[in-house]
Amino acid sequence: MMVILSRPLNKHRAAPAPSGVVILSRIEPVRRPLVVGIGGTTRPASSTERALGFALRGAEESGARTRLFGGAFLYSLPHYAPETRELTAAQRELIEAVRAADALVIATPGYHGGISGLVKNALDTLEELRDDERPYLDGRAVGSIVTAYGWQAAGTVLTSLRSIVHALRGWPTPFGAAVNTLETRFETAQTCSDPKVVDQLRTVGQQASDFALAFGAQRADAWHDVGRDVVLAQR
Repeated sequence: MMVILSRPLNKHRAAPAPSGVVILSRIEPVRRPLVVGIGGTTRPASSTERALGFALRGAEESGARTRLFGGAFLYSLPHYAPETRELTAAQRELIEAVRAADALVIATPGYHGGISGLVKNALDTLEELRDDERPYLDGRAVGSIVTAYGWQAAGTVLTSLRSIVHALRGWPTPFGAAVNTLETRFETAQTCSDPKVVDQLRTVGQQASDFALAFGAQRADAWHDVGRDVVLAQR
């Protein structure tokens, strides 16, 4: 007897099966991907965190759920030490959120040509994902955002952040946003002085969400995360 696993295009009518063939047809609701945002600075309401907020709203517009780990949370993380086996509640919270994520958006300020220690420490904490079935950021799209007081640092740090994503086995989104805060202001969490920058930030979030919708929701373990009906038809 042959067994075929299929997802019919029309859930109300399954295609007829050849004689002696059992069709296992799974019908599932659409699963909204989870996009996790990591970024910010020690300063409340920083430009970096506000830029990240615009990107996450872009992801939500594309159908994703989002979760933000901003500067205050990142500041609460202890320095990651791999030889220390006792993790804090905050470290575990970050690790579990990224483990469940279908995509990420990372935002960092540019400090002296590199990403901030605050953001780097959060990414170092993801070493705890090394033994997962999906180690580190494997199989996840990762959007990159850099804010800097000038274009030179913005471009340099964006390249550096993308390299870190590669090292963590993530897939950098095709578009990464570099924001020159010398020219662009975020007066509130909902406002930005340059509409073009808003579009760029939303694009980062939308690309992360779109990748997750196209690929992340198809992971084998996603079947266990959503309700489904199993229809057996034998002819």
